[in-house]
Amino acid sequence: MATLRDIRTRIASVKNTRQITNAMKMVSAAKLRRATESATSARPYQQTLTLTLRRVAAGAGDIEHPLLTSRDVVKKVLVIVVTSDRGLCGGFNGTLNRRTEDFIKKQRVAHHDVALRMYGRKSKDYFKSRGFANSIARTDLIRAQFADEAAVLAGELTTEFEAGGFDEAWIAFNQFKSVIAQVPTFNRVLPLSIETVVAAGEAASADGASADYLYEPSGESLLGALLPMYLRTLLLQAFLETEAGEQAARMTAMDNATRNASDLISALTLEYNRGRQAAITKELIEIVSGAEAL
Repeated sequence: MATLRDIRTRIASVKNTRQITNAMKMVSAAKLRRATESATSARPYQQTLTLTLRRVAAGAGDIEHPLLTSRDVVKKVLVIVVTSDRGLCGGFNGTLNRRTEDFIKKQRVAHHDVALRMYGRKSKDYFKSRGFANSIARTDLIRAQFADEAAVLAGELTTEFEAGGFDEAWIAFNQFKSVIAQVPTFNRVLPLSIETVVAAGEAASADGASADYLYEPSGESLLGALLPMYLRTLLLQAFLETEAGEQAARMTAMDNATRNASDLISALTLEYNRGRQAAITKELIEIVSGAEAL
């Protein structure tokens, strides 16, 4: 049975932990506001670009572009995983890593060779321990680097895809829905699909395809410039969504940890008071018994 000193020591330890988790919650809340603004402000740009791409594609007729060329037989698949560098954010990283591992297993069952490219220390450590030591990993990215990193990644993917380095590329990330909801998402980024772009553009404007446009230069030339831009936008949005989701998950996790610490402190304080009262009662009984014996 724990002594009163042990209980006091544990109460002090839990109080220190509560201070840390409460501070981390407030820091994450401040970061969440900025991250959410970045993620949500980028969505209208992506929607407008999607609508523009839809209109150009509708007017350009039959299009042949390297980024739209689907392979007759898929043999090599590239999976890009975007997680955070730090933990203490609940199941934010673990859920995505497990879903990605299941996705890779399904690709291998279909006799596809899978290459992995990871962004974030949590995905790097997870897959390195599972035999993906030769995969490419990038860590310690900050928001100011997202745009440049997305541009570099888009260029590398385009070069590798055109050279036959892989047949399909998928990106796995947590899409930010709300403070309590971050959804693991798998999007195919290469080859791009005009049908997918058109479906996405329908949400932006119901009558956007009904108008007639004259393009200078040709629609095919414009599409050749818009497709790489669209690829960069997809990758950038994944980075922004991941950061917003990370801060939301950490704020929620630290809030739960703070509440649990407070509950534990209350329970330990009650236990301490009961033990102290029992000790006082015992001492009184011993004093009374001794007096009666005299």
